[in-house]
Amino acid sequence: MRKKKIVIALGHDALGTTLPEQKSATKKTAKAVVDFIKDDYQVVISHSNGPQVGMIHTAMAEFCRIYPEYTATPMSVCSAMSQGYIGYDLQNAIRTELLNRGVYKPVSTILTQVCVDPYDEAFYHPTKVIGRVMNEAEAEAEEKKGNHVVKTEDGYRRIVAAPKPMDIVEIDAIKALLDADQIVIACGGGGIPVLAQDNNLKGASAVIEKDSAAGKLAELIDAEMLVILTGVDKVCLNFGTSEEQRLDEMTVDEAKKYMAEGQFEEGTMLPKIETAIEFIGNSAVRKVLITKLDATSGECHGTIIHK
Repeated sequence: MRKKKIVIALGHDALGTTLPEQKSATKKTAKAVVDFIKDDYQVVISHSNGPQVGMIHTAMAEFCRIYPEYTATPMSVCSAMSQGYIGYDLQNAIRTELLNRGVYKPVSTILTQVCVDPYDEAFYHPTKVIGRVMNEAEAEAEEKKGNHVVKTEDGYRRIVAAPKPMDIVEIDAIKALLDADQIVIACGGGGIPVLAQDNNLKGASAVIEKDSAAGKLAELIDAEMLVILTGVDKVCLNFGTSEEQRLDEMTVDEAKKYMAEGQFEEGTMLPKIETAIEFIGNSAVRKVLITKLDATSGECHGTIIHK
């Protein structure tokens, strides 16, 4: 009998920010992930990387500022570093939790590249703030390099595009590991954004929304369920008001209606709902669960979205 495939998208709460926080957070996260594995799912895990890639980008930029003879580190390389940095802690925490429960199952982190469209509208309207705070002179120098900057309360910071994922370069490797009954960590931080140029892949100065990448991953492996772990245990209407309404379930049509009403905040819940709608499509089988890490056990928790 074919095992059910599930993609679990881990948010910031599942990973922490600093190295000690990440070590502690991944142990807690591993327990929730292994609960799904014990339920006989084939599991692929994706994760956010905002604080981690920001730290790496800031550190590398500062290093090049102090030592100008060194080449600046592209955003795509910083993304690759963050995948290894997070995957290392995450795969070891999951392996330990499995062995503690008497289960031997290999866990592998795949350095994952995600193709984006060079003509994606996002490249003309960058919105994602990254890196350290700069003064005016440093901001001007960044713009001379062809990068975009934005003024913030405490100075200037660089901004990059957030294009949609088109394809996953290593998808065949991910499928092969799943077929071998391994747990796979892939598309970390939305994947390393790349542009296909003939037989070459060129890193793009961009970041991909991790929820969008998780949805594309779930689609390409033909998963039955996408679990998006976030900071709230249920999707809410009128969030943060006296009329707040927590939803146990929601159809795709209802989700579209609530989106049109402006119920979901851009940059937080909206990308998750958009991903759910796109992943489910017209499928009567596919479902999306949006919930908090602590609320993964039991069917009564979280919001289920279905056709």
